[in-house]
Order: sequence, then structure tokens, then C-alpha cells
Amino acid sequence: MTAHLATSARPKALGAYRPFWAKRFGTAPFLPMSREEMAKLGWDSCDVIIVTGDAYVDHPSFGMAVIGRTLEAQGFRVGIIAQPDWNSAEPFRALGRPNLFFGVAAGNMDSMINRYTADRKIRSDDAYTPGNAGGKRPDRATLVYTQRCNEAYKDVPVVIGGIEASLRRIAHYDYWSDKVRRSVLIDAKADLLVYGNAERAIVEIAHRLAQKKPIETITDVRGTAFMRKPDEPALHGWFEIDSTEVDVPGHVDALINPYLATEDAAATQGVDCAAQSAGTPPASEQPIRIVRQPLAKQDGHAVRTPRERTVIRLPAYELVKSDPVLYAHASRVLHLETNPGNARALVQRHGEGHIARDVWINPPPIPLFTNEMDQVFDLPYARAPHPSYADAKGGHDGETKIPAWEMIRFSVNIMRGCFGGCTFCSITEHEGRIIQSRSEDSVIREIEEIRDKVKGFTGVISDLGGPTANMYRLGCKSAEIEAACRKPSCVYPGICPNLHTDHAPLVHMYRRARGLKGIKKILIGSGLRYDLAVLSPEYVKELVSHHVGGYLKIAPEHTEGGPLSKMMKPGIATYDRFKAMFDQYSAEAGKQQFLVPYFIAAHPGTSDEDMMNLAVWLKHNGFRADQVQTFYPSPMATATAMYHSGLNPLKGISRHTLKDGRKGEKVDVVKGERRRRLHKAFLRYHDPKNWPLLREALKDMGRADLIGNGKHHLIPSWQPSTEAGYQAPRRSNSTQAVSAKAAPRSAQPSKGRVLTQHTGLPPHTTTMTNVGHPGRKSGPKGSR
Repeated sequence: MTAHLATSARPKALGAYRPFWAKRFGTAPFLPMSREEMAKLGWDSCDVIIVTGDAYVDHPSFGMAVIGRTLEAQGFRVGIIAQPDWNSAEPFRALGRPNLFFGVAAGNMDSMINRYTADRKIRSDDAYTPGNAGGKRPDRATLVYTQRCNEAYKDVPVVIGGIEASLRRIAHYDYWSDKVRRSVLIDAKADLLVYGNAERAIVEIAHRLAQKKPIETITDVRGTAFMRKPDEPALHGWFEIDSTEVDVPGHVDALINPYLATEDAAATQGVDCAAQSAGTPPASEQPIRIVRQPLAKQDGHAVRTPRERTVIRLPAYELVKSDPVLYAHASRVLHLETNPGNARALVQRHGEGHIARDVWINPPPIPLFTNEMDQVFDLPYARAPHPSYADAKGGHDGETKIPAWEMIRFSVNIMRGCFGGCTFCSITEHEGRIIQSRSEDSVIREIEEIRDKVKGFTGVISDLGGPTANMYRLGCKSAEIEAACRKPSCVYPGICPNLHTDHAPLVHMYRRARGLKGIKKILIGSGLRYDLAVLSPEYVKELVSHHVGGYLKIAPEHTEGGPLSKMMKPGIATYDRFKAMFDQYSAEAGKQQFLVPYFIAAHPGTSDEDMMNLAVWLKHNGFRADQVQTFYPSPMATATAMYHSGLNPLKGISRHTLKDGRKGEKVDVVKGERRRRLHKAFLRYHDPKNWPLLREALKDMGRADLIGNGKHHLIPSWQPSTEAGYQAPRRSNSTQAVSAKAAPRSAQPSKGRVLTQHTGLPPHTTTMTNVGHPGRKSGPKGSR
């Protein structure tokens, strides 16, 4: 049931290409990062050089390894330049001139999200760098790396990809500069952009370049974007649909002035009263007739332009950068054209006059079929960081440990994609809605390889999942319906009746995996889609009885209907239903286990009252959220379009929003430092440092009844005489105390200054502790 689109032409399989001549060199233990390693392999040059913002880890969870090994399997010699010094072009010459192209990616994460928090504060760490050290990649790494590659070798094509380029393929709102930026293809001056899962596209591009075809001629590969002049002859022959404006009015007749004489009124309408004497009434007195303009028909059917030769023109960058309505409209159109089965090409103008360029975006790539997924994941990965990162003892567990690798070291990815469509998440925009699943045999082979080859394995697989834990082999019941569907989600506002939701293949895999010799436990660390899980009690029982290590991550995100409708998430009643099943099966298994629910503060569509109600729900249910996530407007997400425009692209876009929402809906956008801090404070209602701000807000909202010292109150009416900070189970989530003597002079309030949450509360000396709810466990946030 996976990746079974009814396409007119099945794409060329990854294994159908004739290997490049360099395949005779065989497989490298690690893709080389130096000339010395190249010499040991017998190479005089690299065919492709991948430049990445992450440390090189040869593991199928790291993009540079997947693309590098995929190209190696095609016979190409691939080198890696990882986290180069970007202050000059010299580090980009470390492996010499690539024969075919540079492949540039910022890394597994967007470089800006990796570097800055949701409050735009600089992070001090980087999980994709040895030693967790920050500052090893530049801001907007794709731009910087591409410019340095062009400086190093001007005549070598540059192909950009990865999630940073993928989510910036059109003009996009940039949260960090608070403005709309151009397509990354324009700013980087790259030759080609590859978006989404890139195996198909990158293999096709590499083979064409190996055949000496100019990169300018590669304009027909799905999942790519390229830049051209508006009048380029090679792009003629397309049917263009103009979608550059909304609410374009038709002709409006002028109102007749009732004070004019009949003759004068007729004259203003171009009618001579003398015509009446001939028996013809004036136009203003003729009955109104509605004339429909039928479409041309052929064989009884309306003639449609061929989708494979149809392009939709989006509003130009110069328009969307200054018009939030057009920005929201462009976002809506783009998200409607994401199904590989029916998506049309998009084009967006950047610049004016002689410098004008069109960014063309081809339809998304056809998802990999199961046998192709197996090929990609069965490649000879070393499943370890490159030896150059080894510590003094020759290992990777000391001061050079790479946290991101440590997290997935003993995990297995079983699928790609997500049909949830959560508006704040970029998985769908990057990997697509169609689930791409591996075969059970391929997954079992990887578990056995971890057991037999990975150093430090203790018998526990930390995760058997993917973007979502329980979408393995789920998909549309009909290939034809799937290819025609244009819905943004298969599970919102309810589970689609055409969705195949059988969890039996996943249950069978769990049982087979935990029965392997040497495997003590299989844990599920990916986020669970609980609205799907409740449809399969057998799956929930299997999961709870055998695959939960005390805590299970799920993401209700909120309790109130307003924000949930903007997120496209199910109501809290579904969470309650799943929790009842979870508690029942935990009790039957004789285990004490807890759910770890995650919530988002300050999401578009969230009112202060919504956050207050969520806080009351949290306290009523005994939760003390230590790891709080504030909405982070990532490029190209639908929720980001809401944040920037104040409109809801899910409901259609109009300059004249109607009350019934038929032509648009305005969204309450949480902006400003104080309001974002307030929403976050509601989630951490138990932290004394937030109480002054919450008291003030509750009084302004007319809810002073929630302030008091009873169990039914949200926060107390008193402020502790000591301020040692809130002690969370995880040290990084605690708020630390600052004594008056230890505080620097600049931190001491000046005489006469009011002491508040914002200017600094009086110092305290004793300690308050709070162990929190047993169901709260810190850790990376799972996928939705």
C-alpha cells in the first residue's frame, strides 16, 4: 500500500542505470575527506564532492551519507567536505576539482534553526558537531557554501539540496530577519536545486552530467528547481495558468443618477432616446440576462491543458514581499501542488527589467518504491562517525562525541513521509504525504547488523520508527484516488475513509524484531500518531506491553479547538481515549508507565484564554511541563504563512474576508516578546519565576479567581520569599538562582526601579524543589 501512485509513466528505477566506469574502484570504508584517503582508494579525483554543515557520520540517518553512498552505488567517486572553514575558498579545494559537480547542503537541520532558538537567541551547542560545539557552520550555510564553491572552481556546477534549500525554493518568510526573502536559488546563484528526498533526482543529474550534457539543459527532472530568463526559447510550449492575484473584480456598471432627466441618463449610458421610438428599449430597461461562457469541449468533455505541460505562475517576489495577502495566496497554491500524482510545475518571477529571472519548480519526485527503499538502506554504511573525529582513545564516546549520532546510534528508520499535514511541521513539505516503507526483511537485516557490528550495543534498539512511529505501510486504499487527491491531510478533520489504517504489518515487525537472538528490547522513540493508534487496539496493546521504556512521547500540542484547527490536529478527546487504552494495557502488563505529552505555545490562532485553559488542564491532570516549545516559524510551513500574513491559507485567501469563512479567515497571531513569553509562562505555570507575569495577565483577563492558594487555583497569591529557581528533573530545564552578592553590578536594580519579572526580582537564598509529574521526561521532541 506504499508509494503506489498511478502515474502515467513509472519512473526509472534506481538500479536501472548503467554504472559509471569508476565503479571498478569498489566501495570505500568511509567516503574520503582528504587527499590521503583518496590516494589509498586509488583515486586521482572525485566525481562529486558533497559539502555539508554537519560532521560526517556514515549512517542512513545523515543526508550526506545517504546521497554519497547512493551515488557511490552508481559508480561515482564521492568525497565529503564537512563543516569547512567558510572564511576563504581554500578549504573548498581540499579534495581538488570535482569532475561533475559540487553538492551543497546545510545539514540535517536548517542552519538558522540549528543556530537560534525560537526567541532568536544564539544556541551555545550544535548536536551535529563533535563535542556538541556551536559555531561550526555559518548562518544560511547553503548560501555561504555555494558562494565559496563558486570561488574555488568557477566552472564547476553547484547543486544545492537538503532541508534548508528544500524549504526555501520559492520566496519565503524569514523569521530571523522578519521579512520575505528571495528563493535560495537566486541568492545562492546555484545551478540547480534539489528538494525533498533526492535519490532519484541526484542519480539522474549525475548520469546526465557524466554524459557531458550541460547542466543548463537539465530542466525536466522532478524534484528540482532551476532559474531561467523569462523569454528563454527552450521553455516555450507551456500552458501557463496565471495565479498572481486574488479577488480580481469584473466590470462594474455605474449607478444611474436618479436626479438626471431620462434623456441625460440615457446619454451617460451611450443610448439615444430616439431608439425607443423604433421599438427598442434602452439598455437600462432591458431585462437582466445571465450568460454562461461554456468551455470548449471535445468528445463531450471539457478540454483541459495537459498537466505535464502546465505551469502555474505564482505572484512575483516583488509582490509577495510587500503584500501579506499575496504571500498567503502563494503559500496556499504551493501546498496544493505537492501531490506527485497531480502536481503541476510552478514558476515565480524575481526581479524586474533586464535582471528579471523566473524560478521554475518542477513537480515533486515520485516516492521510492519498497525495493528502492531497501536498496538505499542496505548500502554499506559504516554506521559510525568518520575516523578523523576519534578522541585520544580512538573512539567517539569522549570529548568528540557527536550528540546527534549518539541519539540514533542504535535506532532504525523504517519509513519516510507523513500524511498528518500539521501546519507547523515541515516534514510533509520536504518528504511528502505518501509513506515510503522498507520491507520487513530489510529492517530485520539492519537490526542484526547493529547487533553484530556496532560498538557499544547492549541489546536495546532505541527506536524503530521514522517521522512518525506508526505510519508504516499506511496509505490510500486506491492508487487512482491517491493520485487525484489534493487534501493537505489524510487524518484531519477526521480519518479519511479511503485511508488504509491496518497496523498489522507493524505489529508483526515488532514481534519478529524483539524475537531476534541478542535483542533484549525494542523501544519506540519516535512520536506516536495516537489518533491512528486508537483504531488498532492490538497495536496499542503490543506497543504498551513490550515497547515502551516507561515513557511514551505523544503530541496533543493543545487542548483548545481554536489553535488545534490552525494546527490541523485532533481534539483533546482523542488523547483522552488513547490515554485510557494506554493506562489499561499498562495495568494489564503490570507496568507503571507514563505518557509524555508535548504542547506548543504561541502558535498562530492561539488566544491568551486558550493558553490559560491549557494551563488549567495541565494542572488538573497533574502535568508540569519542563520542556516547553514555543512556535518557531520555519520557512514554507503553512503556520508560518499564518504568522506572517494573519490569514488562514487553509480556508482560501481573500482581501475581503467573509464572516462565514468562505473566502478567508483572519488568524490571531502571537507576536511580540511579552505575549510570546506569557504563552510560554502558562505552560510553565508551576515555575515561581513566571507567577508575577501570570498574575498580571490573569487580572487583565478578568480571571483573578485563578489566583489563590487552593488546589483549584492555577497560581498562588504569594511570591516565595526565596528565589532559588525551579528545579526540574532535567538540569537544563531548571531556572537557576542568582544571589545578590554573586550577581554583577549591571544586574542589580537601580535605586527607585520597580522590581518585576522583567527588571529582576529581589534575590533569595533558600531552595525550592519540584520533582514534577512522573510522566514528564526530558528528551528530543518526537515527530508529529
